[in-house]
Amino acid sequence: MKKMLRLLAVAVLPLLMSSCGYNKMVSLQEEVTGQWANVETAYQRRADLIPNLVSTVKGYADFERGTLEAVVNARAKATSTTIDASKLDAAALQQFQANQGELSSALSRLMVVVEKYPDLKANQNFLELQSQLEGTENRISVERRRFNDLVKAYNTYIKKFPTNLIAGMFSFEAKAYFESDAGSEKAPEVAF
Repeated sequence: MKKMLRLLAVAVLPLLMSSCGYNKMVSLQEEVTGQWANVETAYQRRADLIPNLVSTVKGYADFERGTLEAVVNARAKATSTTIDASKLDAAALQQFQANQGELSSALSRLMVVVEKYPDLKANQNFLELQSQLEGTENRISVERRRFNDLVKAYNTYIKKFPTNLIAGMFSFEAKAYFESDAGSEKAPEVAF
């Protein structure tokens, strides 16, 4: 009789497990991980464009060395921060965002300084780089939104009953969201 129960358990357990949501949790988790790679790719694209932008500006303008150094240093800091996709917690994302925010801020200061140089603003190379940076910032925004959508779907699924029981048994943990940078609710002032 015990042998029959064991055979029955071995036969029934995979059927029960297939409908418990485990496979869907794995799929959702992989979607979040894949989308995180898309976010990193968008940020990397921005980091790759910056040296070209800096050298173009440097070639046209003799301006504050500090602004240029701030961009270069912020880029170095932003590209040195990596997050393991399996450990997307709030603290890691916050550090990543802080470094990317520093880079965004430095780029904004650079663009303000560039306004002083009409020849540079009319230069085709600069205009192309500026357009690429704008497009990249839009891509980053889109990828972050998609990431948050997938995190929401994943987190919702693993928190619902009865899948929350299975999630707990197999250590599926909630993922962190990208959040707006502090102060981003206020529109930036542009003064010439």
